[in-house]
Amino acid sequence: MIDSRNTGSVPTSPVAHWDVVLPDETATGRLAMDLAALLRPGDLVTLGGDLGAGKTTLARAVIRELAGDPNLEVPSPTFTLLQAYDLPRHRVVHADLYRLGDSSELDELGWSEQTDGAVTLVEWAERAEGAVLRPDRMEVHITLPTEGAEKMRRVRLLGYGRMAGALYRMKAIRALIDQVGFGPAQRRFLQGDASARSYERLIGAKRNAVLMNSPRRPDGPPVHNGKPYSAIAHLAEDVKPFVAMARALRARGFSAPAIYGGDLDAGLLVIEDLGHEGVLDGTPPAPVPERYELAVDVLAALHAQDLPSTVAVTTGLDHHIPTYDLDALLIEVELLLDWYLPHSGGRLSPDARRSFRQLWTAALAPSLAQKPVWVLRDYHSPNLMWLPQRAGLARVGLLDFQDAVMGPPAYDVVSLAQDARVDVPEALELALLSRYAKARRTADPTFDTKGFAASYAVMGAQRATKILGIFTRLNQRDRKPVYLKHLPRIWNYLERCLSFPELGGLASWYKDHVTAPGASRLPPGVRPAVFPVAKPAAAAPIATPAPASTPPNESGRS
Repeated sequence: MIDSRNTGSVPTSPVAHWDVVLPDETATGRLAMDLAALLRPGDLVTLGGDLGAGKTTLARAVIRELAGDPNLEVPSPTFTLLQAYDLPRHRVVHADLYRLGDSSELDELGWSEQTDGAVTLVEWAERAEGAVLRPDRMEVHITLPTEGAEKMRRVRLLGYGRMAGALYRMKAIRALIDQVGFGPAQRRFLQGDASARSYERLIGAKRNAVLMNSPRRPDGPPVHNGKPYSAIAHLAEDVKPFVAMARALRARGFSAPAIYGGDLDAGLLVIEDLGHEGVLDGTPPAPVPERYELAVDVLAALHAQDLPSTVAVTTGLDHHIPTYDLDALLIEVELLLDWYLPHSGGRLSPDARRSFRQLWTAALAPSLAQKPVWVLRDYHSPNLMWLPQRAGLARVGLLDFQDAVMGPPAYDVVSLAQDARVDVPEALELALLSRYAKARRTADPTFDTKGFAASYAVMGAQRATKILGIFTRLNQRDRKPVYLKHLPRIWNYLERCLSFPELGGLASWYKDHVTAPGASRLPPGVRPAVFPVAKPAAAAPIATPAPASTPPNESGRS
């Protein structure tokens, strides 16, 4: 069930509370799961209440959840006062200050150094006379009821400052999980993507599901004409586009996840779990050709349809799919100028920036004139699952499409065939392009293969340019250096696309102003030999296929 009512925004009050009754140990375990899922580096949780009420039991359960190990040895810190754990996701500090003489002894424990950036769980925090408290914290008070079952506990959770909003979200997540029938499920963290979204697998007795936690994206600072980047680039601000696109794709026979339930206002969804198996295999991971081939068949089948620009979220609520317009495409390529160039030591004059926009405006015009399709926008290996138990195109599971736009068909084909996170052999890339073109031409003999080839080169260069900026930004702004390892691959894709004859002007601009990842900037006036000057006789990325009765050969050419 989708709850489309306005459930209210995250409270701005400095304090929020939630009273919970725990009838048994199973309920205590669920509370520990919920707390563990909430906690982030730097968070402080104090545990207080009656002697023997179970403060250490709850802390131990939270630590085991954070470790993903129900058998982890978690000794009580009664005598050591402080115990630290270096876990895969977080560093955790568990303290019991009952034996603390006074707050001055915290320095002897190295309190500040030990807890800096850690998830900190503190029993008997009152013994430190406020010295360990922070404005942003969660307090957990456990009491023994005067009457009732022996194992029953009453818990009051108090969120202060930033943790007030976190507590509100924790309560909303538990309510949704219970509502859709996954109350007893085990919650297991799933590695997320480069966005602010997070995911958990809900492991149930009969089936699993995935919890998508996608709080509303706040607007950033204005960057052009008073609008933030997210508005210009048409990035989804909430989960409504995901729900609408999932339902629209499923209605056409494609394997997007079913929506089991959600709170649209809170940005929470429980969706179908499409499993563990992707379209890569081996060590290091490499594309499985037959899976990539079916993935490009999905695109060809989708693009052959008449696709509306408005789709339903739920009864009485529609989503208008934005147009992948010139402003969006230009603001994306300018990420190269704003992030990658400074990262590589480059500087740009106003005239050079103006020339960059003019060259891209001209290059993008033919693609923007094509009949638009649904561009899912992140159609690559991390977001494609393999479902061997299904038949035909339904064997390809689709995960990420909330930023879908109406735009050039070549964009998603580029996303797949020039995968940003894994090497796609050039022979496989060419085979995929020929396979796509043949399928489109079979469905529509008027399909413009040459126009598609030109658009593929342009959209490939656009996407590679954007990703160089995005991955650099993830490193510098978001402290995610792991993405830098992909820059050489993206650079290689960019070189290949800019060798297309019609992109000679852009190729020259890049040659004059952009250096390869890891290369040093040359002195002013010295041009790095980066991109080959496109020759008139250069081959297009794909060849015009022969009639449908003649299959392309292994090189991807008919």
